[in-house]
Amino acid sequence: MSQRISTLRDIAITFNDGTTSTFGEAFADRTVLVVNVASKCGFTPQYAGLEELYTTYRDQGLVVLGVPSNQFMGQEPGTDADIEEFCQVNYGVTFPLATKTDVNGPEAHPLYRELTAYPTGEVQDIGWNFEKFLVGADGVVLGRFASKVEPLSDELVEAVRAAL
Repeated sequence: MSQRISTLRDIAITFNDGTTSTFGEAFADRTVLVVNVASKCGFTPQYAGLEELYTTYRDQGLVVLGVPSNQFMGQEPGTDADIEEFCQVNYGVTFPLATKTDVNGPEAHPLYRELTAYPTGEVQDIGWNFEKFLVGADGVVLGRFASKVEPLSDELVEAVRAAL
């Protein structure tokens, strides 16, 4: 089932620098890999792979969007400024980060309510940190990848290449 494109594009996103935009305005004509991230998780080293994926494919139209969440065993306890500093100092992250938010439950960010409805139309909660959603330049969700899928895995890289 395809996502309601206009709905996904109209969702407001606040970035960790305090600026706000809609998904459609911020990422017009770009393929976006949306990832819920955390700095104190066993999967945290994936930041390095996400940054490499971003720098390799950004000129072809890829954006990685990190969405910090503290919903999984308190593994993202810092402020937005703390998170940004951690990402830059430890992993050289240059891709955009959203403000810390919920990805599951009644307070889940509207972006995640839409993303987690892929592909069935019914919300299927995020299982853990570093779950990934690939959104095409047309605003349609193309794939959902479990936390254990590494950013530079053949599976994810092939999906990104196909989307670009």
